Amino acid sequence: MKAITLVKIGKSETAFELRDVGVPEVASDQVLIKVDAFGLNYADVMARNGLYEDAPPIPSVLGYEVVGTVDEVGSDVSSDLLGKRALAFTRFGGYAEYAVTDSQAVVLLGNDLSNGEAVALATQYGTAYHCAYEMINMFEGDHILIHAAAGGVGTALVQLAKRKGCIVYGTVGSDEKIEYIKGHGVDFPINYNKADFVEVIKKIRGKEKIDVIFDSVGGSNYGRSKKILAFGGRIVSYGVAVRSGRGNKIIASLKMVIGFGFMHPIMLLMRSQGAIGVNMLTIADHKPHVLTRCINEVLELIEAGELKPHVGGKYKADQIAEAHAFLESRKSMGKIVIEW
Repeated sequence: MKAITLVKIGKSETAFELRDVGVPEVASDQVLIKVDAFGLNYADVMARNGLYEDAPPIPSVLGYEVVGTVDEVGSDVSSDLLGKRALAFTRFGGYAEYAVTDSQAVVLLGNDLSNGEAVALATQYGTAYHCAYEMINMFEGDHILIHAAAGGVGTALVQLAKRKGCIVYGTVGSDEKIEYIKGHGVDFPINYNKADFVEVIKKIRGKEKIDVIFDSVGGSNYGRSKKILAFGGRIVSYGVAVRSGRGNKIIASLKMVIGFGFMHPIMLLMRSQGAIGVNMLTIADHKPHVLTRCINEVLELIEAGELKPHVGGKYKADQIAEAHAFLESRKSMGKIVIEW
């Protein structure tokens, strides 16, 4: 089979090779998917830049989610799955014509969803649902701040928050993205390249603050966000995109850690605040049924017309470098999908 293999850390145009590799063997509790398409995630960019500790050593095949057809099942898995269209969360290995995964990380699909919409469910919408509906809760009238609101997870979080009747603030880096998030219902869009989001929100809220903050940036962005977190508020961290630069890794990591700021349990107790971290790769490793539950819940909401994934770019497998560069540029909106 063909697999897009990460062979070098660095720029996307020199990092990948299309290689012939063996089809992965299926363990007793696994399934093999014949892949039609797979999705890109910002963690892939960080892995390519050597900044993602969980990534396998190179040469390696990246990729967290695939959509395709169940081609083979393990001895402990029902043969009823064979031939069915499915979405699967993969523990890497998704950039390939065939991918293997735990049977609990597979969700059957109909034919109504496009490949791009389908791959958005696994990581982007699964992460957003777990963050917003399982790790915390949101209520009508809550004021919600979503950083990187035009990204895949950000788009999903906006839709989930509006579904609950929340008032949503969203940060993005361009006027084009401002229009995009306004179209998804963001009440107060903020271009962080033109305005300080902390000062903007202070002007809007006065003495009041933000009930829930979702942060995928990390570092000082997280630290500054805490300043506008209300008593009884919750801040959910699900990424550290600030680390994606190619500068000195030690210095960059030190700045990132310092930027997060100090938060002691006593401080949280006195303010009745919550600080939560989410890593869906860890959930997939240790509680795959939770991931599957989230994806199934999201799928029901999409089928009911309450959520709508946005596909921000479609590429062929031989355009992997171009797709990676586009995602890394931070110009993308919604989900990036690669089709074989």
